[in-house]
Amino acid sequence: MERERIDSFIQQHKEEAVLLLQELGKIPAPSHQEDRRAAFCKKWFEEKGCREVWIDEAKNVICAFNCDQYEDMVVLMAHTDVVFDDREELPLRRQDNILMAPGIGDDTANLVNLMMGAAFLAEHQDQLATGIMVVANSCEEGLGNLKGCREIFNQYGNRIRAFYSFDGYMSMCTSIPVGSHRYRIQVLARGGHSYQDFGRDNAIHIAAQIIDALYRISPPKASVTTYNVGKINGGTTVNSIAQEAVILYEYRSGSETCLQEMKESFCAVIEKFRAQGKRVNVEILGIRPGAGDIDRQAFQRWTAKNIACIREFYDGELDQAPNSTDANIPLSRGIPANTIGTVKGGGAHTREEWVDLNSIPGGMGIVLRILELYMN
Repeated sequence: MERERIDSFIQQHKEEAVLLLQELGKIPAPSHQEDRRAAFCKKWFEEKGCREVWIDEAKNVICAFNCDQYEDMVVLMAHTDVVFDDREELPLRRQDNILMAPGIGDDTANLVNLMMGAAFLAEHQDQLATGIMVVANSCEEGLGNLKGCREIFNQYGNRIRAFYSFDGYMSMCTSIPVGSHRYRIQVLARGGHSYQDFGRDNAIHIAAQIIDALYRISPPKASVTTYNVGKINGGTTVNSIAQEAVILYEYRSGSETCLQEMKESFCAVIEKFRAQGKRVNVEILGIRPGAGDIDRQAFQRWTAKNIACIREFYDGELDQAPNSTDANIPLSRGIPANTIGTVKGGGAHTREEWVDLNSIPGGMGIVLRILELYMN
């Protein structure tokens, strides 16, 4: 009976989903600037008969179903922001069943499938066995630093018993988070003329020494742990001793313990140079937590149920590799969470990203089948 209900809904709404994707995909939404998409989503939810819809202070669009009737709730989330800084309408074009636009797959198509899930819930709200919160969230990308998801857990964390992030492509089912700490390291020096003031501290030279020291850190072995200097800039011209240099640095791991070990090593490097009288300032750009304590066997059983739902609509090879997504927040708190892709496509984080519109019905089916797990 459940599958018949799902198939009927998909058949009735698959063209609507494609039109929604084409409309939503044009709306610019840089992290922290998702206002236009948020307003669009709120209006759409209300037109579909969702009774409790609001936009919170973090620019999350929240659609609640029976959350006032149950103490516990399940959160399903897809993010509105894209990695591009466009403020004007995003360029979108369609070629047969391929739709191309910046951010169209990450995460607009997944958001559309979740929005269709909310429309499904609006028709069957009386059959829910728990509270459900559907969230079109802000600030998942880059230096958005998971702001939208953090706000949801700040407000409702003690009530959330399960979490889904719909993100990535259809082969993806992630249960292992990749946490990260990101820093901006500023080195300052007196500077001067390259000939007359030769011998003074050069900020670029000091920055190079800091980078060398950072790359001599031996990462923890308990979980795969990496580090990277992604950008360095500084100085003014070839015949000036540099007064400033700036480094962007991060380290990543699936383990919160390993992240903390890396933090200690990083701080030790910085303090070493400060003790030598070097002027080094550190700014935290973003922190994404790794995994916290969780009942692994119960978590694996829960994930297996979700994989079974995916398998009803996708028969390809599943990618269960670690990833950095909104699910980092619940997993760091020991709350079961999966990140699941619902669309076929490619080119994520490029302006040529594309999705296969033929995959939209299957992706919608994955979302609806998961929702069925929480219905009578």
